[in-house]
Amino acid sequence: MAQEVNDRLILKFEELQSRYDQLNEQLSDPVIASDPNRSIGITKEVGRLRRLIYPFKTFRQVRTELEDARTIVSDRSQDAELREMAETEIDSLRARHDELLESLKALIVTDDDAAINSVILEIRAGTGGAEAALFARDLFNMYVHFSEKKGFSVEVLDQSGSEMGGFKEVVLNVKGLEVFRVLGYEGGGHRVQRVPVTESQGRIHTSAATVAVLPEPEEINISINWDTDVEEFVSRSGGPGGQNVNKVSSAIRLVHKETGITVSMRDEKSQHKNRAKGRRILMTRLYDHLHRASTAERDSTRKTMIGSGDRSQRIRTYNFPQNRVTDHRIHLDLYSLDRIIQGDMDDLVEALQTYDKEQRLENL
Repeated sequence: MAQEVNDRLILKFEELQSRYDQLNEQLSDPVIASDPNRSIGITKEVGRLRRLIYPFKTFRQVRTELEDARTIVSDRSQDAELREMAETEIDSLRARHDELLESLKALIVTDDDAAINSVILEIRAGTGGAEAALFARDLFNMYVHFSEKKGFSVEVLDQSGSEMGGFKEVVLNVKGLEVFRVLGYEGGGHRVQRVPVTESQGRIHTSAATVAVLPEPEEINISINWDTDVEEFVSRSGGPGGQNVNKVSSAIRLVHKETGITVSMRDEKSQHKNRAKGRRILMTRLYDHLHRASTAERDSTRKTMIGSGDRSQRIRTYNFPQNRVTDHRIHLDLYSLDRIIQGDMDDLVEALQTYDKEQRLENL
């Protein structure tokens, strides 16, 4: 089975190599090179493929050297000293070959995700009232602490608090190298089992929150006419009476007419700032909506592997009495909830990445 995967992997890279060579030939055509509408798109694809092709060229070179060394060793007609030299090289070449092969596996299955260095992360309290809002706050703190440990930057774009200090909803922008490859598995339904602070009889309650992780590519090739495609509603933000946040109509609600995607933004006192943030989030949600529709086949494959990221899909349970986190997609139990909820998520994320890589390789 492993050899079949390796064979499919190499065949896939050879197809990409052929595509890369074809594109470079097109760029050398004066007619295409002088047409920005065609050359820009080709240049971008060449740049993306280059990240894959260069490591593949190195792998092929090492594989050739390994095969040559094995041929010399097995050829009895060769000079004995030459055969001995080749034999001493085989172990190091084999180790290098296997190391490069594993790196190619990681490259081929994470290339699209690795190119995304900014995400919009949305957390919403679900069933469970005040306890669900407190759980949403716990998830917020977990992701913030984890992101900081990873060296990612975190910006709170919008938040809606609850009476006990929880979050009804909070929207973050997280930026950092390959951030989507790290946080992209968090989308879905999260469930908590614990004794709420409001429970006087010590009974365990179950509450829920949902998380969405939306990629924010550097370039979103989506055209929106903000005057005709989107309805805008302006109102006063909620907040303590007498403050500017209540006196000025600064809250913005945007509705994309065609898809019905809605964004409400009330975090800033400035209407202009809320509008700018709202448009940014709307663009990201619309990109995610259209991207999922255009890659339905890929998403269908991912649903059989790591999960679709849909809010309706329950992905994880946090059981405080047992200090256990269960990820239902990969049937993983970790008895370190106390550390995970504080942002020590590396073991969890690495397990998801490993499983996802293996499954994607099987579906090459």
